Amino acid sequence: MLKNNTISFQGEYGANSHLACKNVYPEMEALPCHTFEDVFESVKSGKSSLAMIPIENSVAGRVADIHYLLPESGLFIIKEHFQKVNHCLLAKKGANLEDLQNVYSHIQALSQCRKNLHKLNLTSRVYADTAGAAKKISLGNKKSEGAIASEFASEIYKLKILIKNFEDEEHNTTRFVILSKNAKRPKLQSGNAITSFVFQVRNVPSALYKAMGGFATNNINMTKLESYQLKGSFTATQFYADVEGHLEDKNLKLAMEELKFYTSKLIILGVYSADRLREKI
Repeated sequence: MLKNNTISFQGEYGANSHLACKNVYPEMEALPCHTFEDVFESVKSGKSSLAMIPIENSVAGRVADIHYLLPESGLFIIKEHFQKVNHCLLAKKGANLEDLQNVYSHIQALSQCRKNLHKLNLTSRVYADTAGAAKKISLGNKKSEGAIASEFASEIYKLKILIKNFEDEEHNTTRFVILSKNAKRPKLQSGNAITSFVFQVRNVPSALYKAMGGFATNNINMTKLESYQLKGSFTATQFYADVEGHLEDKNLKLAMEELKFYTSKLIILGVYSADRLREKI
């Protein structure tokens, strides 16, 4: 049992991250934070014991900044959660679809509804988060302004749902990771596991090719490999990877040992059980 029964998330009450907190940890108190940095700090300071962080979406791709912030946070991934995202087009009570001109939401949500926004000739306006956009509309008095947020947010902020399931793709799903100050790895034989890590390769020819060779020869399935530039440099690259397997598995242990020969930096972000929905998405 956690001593601190609080889980933090980025955004206002009613955000999809808040909904994820309720779905995974219904017994915990959810703590809204203004920025992702604030979420990480709340766990490090002990204000909350866990953090719910969106890391990627099946339509819009990876969530900006997380891959930069996570390795430096000092926190560990202890669980993953895949959540189907159903957006709603919201407006003030009394407003109609014909009244709308500007729609506010998080950049990820706007991206996930891009086609439908274009079809209705609505102008996208980027806001800090989906629920925050809903709150903004609820506090205003313009029928020409709407928001893209969850049905949960419409209930909290008493907004009218103009269109349900406003997302462009039915498969619209966000992958969340749950973070803790302490690593919590599943037992080696407890079932399917995922190991997440970031690394930088040495500045030598074919370094990435050689670094990846150990995963192939040891029959390790790499489900994700992404690169991103560091501090505005076009030469310094960091890689984020997810592989199937527990870090204590013999084959994965051998692959990681080979990886270390070609890396200048390696950070294990977490070893955790694979979500049961992973294979269905």
